[in-house]
Amino acid sequence: MGIVSKAGDWAFKAFTAGLGITTIYLTATFSANVYKGLVWHNAQSKIEKEQSAEQAP
Repeated sequence: MGIVSKAGDWAFKAFTAGLGITTIYLTATFSANVYKGLVWHNAQSKIEKEQSAEQAP
């Protein structure tokens, strides 16, 4: 194999490794954001329930 072929192989390996790392990062941040969203939503529901309980006679 020539030098150009080896350089192309390494470039492809680096590119695919970068895609793998990016996929793992995006999966982790997406999961964290879904969790934060669920926590926020539950907090909003509690606030609404407390406010409606205070207004009821």
